[in-house]
Amino acid sequence: MLRRIDKLGALGTSIITFSGGEPTLHPDLDLLVGRVRAQGAIATIITNGYLLTPERIKRLNAAGLDYLQISIDNVQPDEVSKKSLKVLDRKLEWLKKYATFDVTINSVLGSAIAQAEDAYVIAARARTLGFNSTVGVVHDGGGQLKPMNGKQSGIYERILGLGKGLFSFSHFDAFQRNVVKGLPNSWHCPAGGRFLYICEDGLVHYCSQQRGHPAIPLMQYSHEDLVREGRKPKGCAPFCTISCVHQTAMLDDFRTRAQRDAGQDLERAAGTRSGVETAGLSARARMDVLEEPPHEKDFRRDSLACIWREPLSGEIVFEAVSSTAV
Repeated sequence: MLRRIDKLGALGTSIITFSGGEPTLHPDLDLLVGRVRAQGAIATIITNGYLLTPERIKRLNAAGLDYLQISIDNVQPDEVSKKSLKVLDRKLEWLKKYATFDVTINSVLGSAIAQAEDAYVIAARARTLGFNSTVGVVHDGGGQLKPMNGKQSGIYERILGLGKGLFSFSHFDAFQRNVVKGLPNSWHCPAGGRFLYICEDGLVHYCSQQRGHPAIPLMQYSHEDLVREGRKPKGCAPFCTISCVHQTAMLDDFRTRAQRDAGQDLERAAGTRSGVETAGLSARARMDVLEEPPHEKDFRRDSLACIWREPLSGEIVFEAVSSTAV
């Protein structure tokens, strides 16, 4: 596990997330979080929240955790899911009181959710506590889109209305609205280059829904692999709902457009000294945004990794995004 974290660091990973199974069951979670921080990466976890106590939260603070996400499926537990607001609300209050790391609460919309209104109640509660809120769209077993009905779409819009910051990547509107409507998105999926999924066997895959591609051992994964796999078109991309990869692609697009616009400014200004100086300031301003992403943490590299523990095998699964431009 430590070797895999070190390898991700060598690939230029800037965010490592421990997910499920349930990461708080891992006996060495605090040590692993510390190793992530030692690599200069941001440490995050996705948890069901059941094992959070004031003491456990303080230990995560001490370990250097940067960010935690809990996904809550409903307000009252039912036969489909026990991850309810009723069960977890006390845990949320403890997080508000004791956590020094950022917290996001994710609610879920889709056909498998009995009470669609629950997603709004959960999101509103998160905002009341001062947490970030996101909403996930239920997908099929291959990570592909399952369109919402009119009521679910309306609730999604209400959740968006709760507010978000300019640089919130929780609701990247145009992309997500197509997902909600069951429409395809035209985009290049950077998985395999900017986003990697490493399974419990230590093999690199595009994402959790596309195991077997390219299935190269992480410890052998190279810069050439990052570039080659990241550039490959993925047939599953138009109806994909894997938001981690969407967000990575959105950042890449943001950088590409800003670099292009900065270059155009310089070209338009050519010919006059004052014009060149003005355009240079514009270009530098854009590059400042690219070099210092809008987050209260200090992102020094531009990549993402997720790691989690399988519930039965006890093995560790990784997802990662490299900083290589592909």
